[in-house]
Amino acid sequence: MMRKILFILLLCLAGTPVLSQTSLDPPDKGETTMISPYYFGPNAFPVPDMLDGTVQHDLRIELDGNHFFGTRGDHTTDLTLKVNIPLFTDRVNLTAWMPLVEWYNNSDESLVVSRLAEKALTDPKARKGCISGDVYISTDIHLIRQKRYVPDIALRAALRTASGNDYQYARNYDSPGYFFDATVAKSFALGALKQHDLRVAISSGFLCWQTNNARQNDAIMFGLMLKWTYKRLMLEQTLRGYSGWEHSTTRNKELAHDRPVVLKTRAAYRIKNWEVLASYQYGMRDYPFHQLQLGAAYNINILGKTRNWENKRK
Repeated sequence: MMRKILFILLLCLAGTPVLSQTSLDPPDKGETTMISPYYFGPNAFPVPDMLDGTVQHDLRIELDGNHFFGTRGDHTTDLTLKVNIPLFTDRVNLTAWMPLVEWYNNSDESLVVSRLAEKALTDPKARKGCISGDVYISTDIHLIRQKRYVPDIALRAALRTASGNDYQYARNYDSPGYFFDATVAKSFALGALKQHDLRVAISSGFLCWQTNNARQNDAIMFGLMLKWTYKRLMLEQTLRGYSGWEHSTTRNKELAHDRPVVLKTRAAYRIKNWEVLASYQYGMRDYPFHQLQLGAAYNINILGKTRNWENKRK
């Protein structure tokens, strides 16, 4: 079954280039394309959240409200839907997420910096609008389960469609992309009663997106996670990012800005099948946005097996 899942995913990845609608210019590896997180809206080139070494055991539906306040004075608010679907086993799930609706307010500075939208300074639609975002689909595989001396290992393969709108206003980039990553994690019980759980995870991977001059930007992904769990409360801290190759090959290195790094603090509390979520993300480098998030998730045990969080002492 796992081979069939991977085969279908590879077919999807192979078909994503036909969704591209961005015009291609003659390639010049000495010039930056300026197609990177620094020049677009916050949902165009986000730093993907990392797995914690496991996958979801439940059918999980999550709705989040996000507010991004940019360092250049622009603001973005969106509603994002995320769904995790177990694929007949608690070791593989299909995940899909997208900003259902995005309300944006571009500042003069952000339009000028993007260069792409600089010519739209006199267009009222460039200043304020309402659009939808890109669809992400991933297959998440819990490859190895934690034992006494063995860590959890999870693999993920994801693609991004080119469904986002308003490329001309630098809100989304109208070409596909994909990424692969692996996460290694280990949990440690704390205290004599073992009610506290500390989990450490590291991740690495490869992320790619098409640019506008007949080439693609390839990036190395990285992430570090510390997660503390006590009964139904969870606190999580992550440092994540990716590093593209344009910054080291272009003539104008200061213009590439394809190495975003973000620091995110997240809290969750479980109430029966519900989870209440809150997080704050700080853009440290090449991602000129800070993010506030509030959300809720509902979990449905469709496999009839013990859930991830039910393994913890209540």
